[in-house]
Amino acid sequence: MKSFNDYLNESGEIGFVEEIVHSLAHVSGIPNAVAQELVVFENGDIGQVFSLSSEIAKILLFSKRPLTVGMKATRTKQTIRIPVHEKLLGRIINPLGDPIDNEGPLPHEEKDFRPIDQTPLGIKMRNRINKPLETGVTFVDMMVPLGRGQRELVIGDRKTGKSNFLLKTTLTQAQQGSFCVFVMTGKRKTEIKKTHEFFRTHGVLNKVVVVASTSQDNAGMIFLTPYAGMAIAEYFRDCGQDVLIVLDDLTTHAKYYREISLLGKRFPGRNSYPGDIFYVHARLLERAGNFMLDKKESSITCIPVVESLQGDLTGYIQTNVMSMTDGHVFFDSDLFAKGRRPAINPFLSVTRVGRQTQTQLRQEINRELTSFFTLYEKIQNFVHFGAELSENIKLTLATGDRMLSFFSQTAFTAIPMNAQIVVFCMLWNGVWTHKTSEDMKTDMDELIEEYRKNAKLRSLIDQLVTGTSSFNELLQKVREQENNVLRFVSKKPTAVASEPTAVASNAAKPTAIPKPKTKPTTIKRGSATVKRGSARKIKKLVKKSVKSKKTRRGKK
Repeated sequence: MKSFNDYLNESGEIGFVEEIVHSLAHVSGIPNAVAQELVVFENGDIGQVFSLSSEIAKILLFSKRPLTVGMKATRTKQTIRIPVHEKLLGRIINPLGDPIDNEGPLPHEEKDFRPIDQTPLGIKMRNRINKPLETGVTFVDMMVPLGRGQRELVIGDRKTGKSNFLLKTTLTQAQQGSFCVFVMTGKRKTEIKKTHEFFRTHGVLNKVVVVASTSQDNAGMIFLTPYAGMAIAEYFRDCGQDVLIVLDDLTTHAKYYREISLLGKRFPGRNSYPGDIFYVHARLLERAGNFMLDKKESSITCIPVVESLQGDLTGYIQTNVMSMTDGHVFFDSDLFAKGRRPAINPFLSVTRVGRQTQTQLRQEINRELTSFFTLYEKIQNFVHFGAELSENIKLTLATGDRMLSFFSQTAFTAIPMNAQIVVFCMLWNGVWTHKTSEDMKTDMDELIEEYRKNAKLRSLIDQLVTGTSSFNELLQKVREQENNVLRFVSKKPTAVASEPTAVASNAAKPTAIPKPKTKPTTIKRGSATVKRGSARKIKKLVKKSVKSKKTRRGKK
């Protein structure tokens, strides 16, 4: 960047600071200044034109160093630009592109700079979202699927597991080769450091850029943070890469923008937010999407975060961002208190374009799960009334509990998609019916861990999933290969021969899985056939049980 005198000679306009109000400086003497133009002060600090009047320009400051009244300022005829290049990967930078991780400076060239605020690409350069995006979170991948280029809002109260979900998703995408931009707006320094260490521990720093502003930074710096992250994401998109950007979070961003606007004496609207708060966020999120550049497809998948208050989804900022995005994942504090991890409410979560990216197999699994959980919730409501339960209803409730145990994931654990599907099919087939939920979860975790390490098991599972187009067909294949898959669990023999169906001679033979004494009936939900009680029979039994209960009470 040039010196103050160089810019003064180019513009020929010199201004003076008349008043300083927190993060805004009132400057006179620069009548030709335009909105969002960069202004330089004689001490080297920079600012951005926030609003203009006939005599005064209000400048948004980015430095924590105090200015003095009478200090000189001049125009630059430029907007704010930040450095963008692959050397940013693995570093923590502030919204102006300066490193804040104490690992040395970053080399820049003039060609590496890009404006921080750009007009979103038009409809002609956009393409249909047609590729799935794996998050590594089983519940989301199966119930609320996402696509590359989608804008999916993550909403929920504080301390309900949103950050864990964001880290798992970023880790999964970085491991699959996507470039990730993790934006942290107005966070504590300890949180920023822990996030950076998480990516370092899992070996994906070469795919991640952390753009961060702390709660101690100037309000202007915090306001710029998400725009800086999006500019970096657009650079990698233009290089032909798929990009994931996480904006954590827009609630804090809106609060700081409200503070700046009130100090600038802009007219307040609902909840004292300025009238252009919708535009401020919309122009940011519209820059994400699936694009066709130079006959090559590349995408920016955006996951903004908004914090709710006591589970209220009708707040001003919450509904604003909902209307800009392609769906939302709702983290329910009540489910979190019950011990569900992740605490996602499937009935209040929405994905508008994610399902169109799924294969036929995954679409059928999604329909079966949705149908089952709807029935499970209905039966649970009858249980609260004290209705007498038949064996079939108890079986359905037990299956639902096992499903929730299957979806439960520990913090920072990402599960590959094919492993999710095969383990779910084994659960749906009743493989672990005779075991407790704890033993079942242990077997599942060991099987998933073995999938990551053992190439033979990974090849077997991948062939089962990729070579199947329907849920019924996959269920049958999993039944046939059940013993070959289960022998990789620790309680089975650990020494494995070269063939998938053989076991080493010096290892004990796997014990047969005990079958339940009673012969289960079959249930047809949609297109899938499963060994369970009949769904229609269960509904009739529930109605009959409640009706008989009321009749007995009437006789009394």
